[in-house]
Amino acid sequence: MTAHPLRSFIALAVSACILAGCASNKAHESTTYDFGPAAATGQQAAATPVAALVVMDATGPAALENERMYYRLNYADALQARTYANSRWASNPLQMVTQRFKTRLAQSGMKVLSATDASTGVPLLRVEVDDFVHAFSGVAQSEGYLTLRASLFNDHKLVDQRTFTRSTPAPSADAPGGARALAGSTDAVAADILAWLATVDTRKR
Repeated sequence: MTAHPLRSFIALAVSACILAGCASNKAHESTTYDFGPAAATGQQAAATPVAALVVMDATGPAALENERMYYRLNYADALQARTYANSRWASNPLQMVTQRFKTRLAQSGMKVLSATDASTGVPLLRVEVDDFVHAFSGVAQSEGYLTLRASLFNDHKLVDQRTFTRSTPAPSADAPGGARALAGSTDAVAADILAWLATVDTRKR
């Protein structure tokens, strides 16, 4: 009976080691991941009064300003952010989220502009990412978790602000599974933002 805690500790240590990529003595080159191609969704922007939108670069914690792939063992220590040893993002997550949102908005039929194209009368979208991580609720159960705040401005005035959170189950308990899950969550939040934009009125009063 006294061996059970020890076995649990060993199992936890082994799972963390495997996730981090330290279980092999061989040197591995880093594998690079992105969100993959943005398949057409068929979602149209005809219902939204926002025909054109300036999309600012997403901002967020300093940890998301590099290409490391983070995961958390929430069932063990949710306060510790760990990184996959031999896996990286193609660019930092803030850039990837920005580009994915621009792609999804453009696919809907909206005219997407950058900060340098900003002009009077064109609404502006700011996104602040709070969390972007492969989160484990158990040894073999995990999801890609994304939460952010989106703020819509027009002529420097706040029109509306919403917080969006999406959690997508990962198909595997490793870096490839986390990448797929986070891509799914990012696409889901993009769809949520499109639905939100369809409810706002940016007309001057």
